[in-house]
Formats: sequence, structure tokens, C-alpha cells
Amino acid sequence: MIQIRPVSDLRNKFPEIESVVKEGQPVYLTKNGYGSMVVMSIEQYSKLTGDIEAKLDEADAAAAETDKRFSHEEVFGNIRRRLEKNV
Repeated sequence: MIQIRPVSDLRNKFPEIESVVKEGQPVYLTKNGYGSMVVMSIEQYSKLTGDIEAKLDEADAAAAETDKRFSHEEVFGNIRRRLEKNV
């Protein structure tokens, strides 16, 4: 079940939040009734971001091999066309 709590619970009920996070579930924190942040385990965060650094390194290496650069329109136009083909 989704855990939505006021940000004050981070201070006042930390053990409860920690328990939920250790079970692999994120906790959504609100401030004044609006979404403020998400608390998650380091393991969850690593799963979300784990290969980003490697992909950036690949992109840097590819960029070093050529002077060819793409505009914003070219990149996102190509992505949109690929997505449209898959619909």
C-alpha cells in the first residue's frame, strides 16, 4: 500500500518510516498537504540510477570519437518517430 505521510513524521516517527523503506516501499512525504519528497532505500535508489553513470560514460566516449552533434529537435524527433512506430 502506498505510504503518504506528513514530513513531520520523518522526525517524529522515523522508525516507522525506516521500517517501510527497508521493506522496499517508498514513503511519500507531504508538506502543507502537497507532495514534498520521497524517501527510499539506498538499494531502491541504486536500482533507479544504477546504469545512468555507465550510459553517460558511453555517451562521452561516443562523443569523443566524432564531431557530429545533434540538435534538440533531431534527438526528440527521432524518439517521437520511434515511439509512434511502436504504438
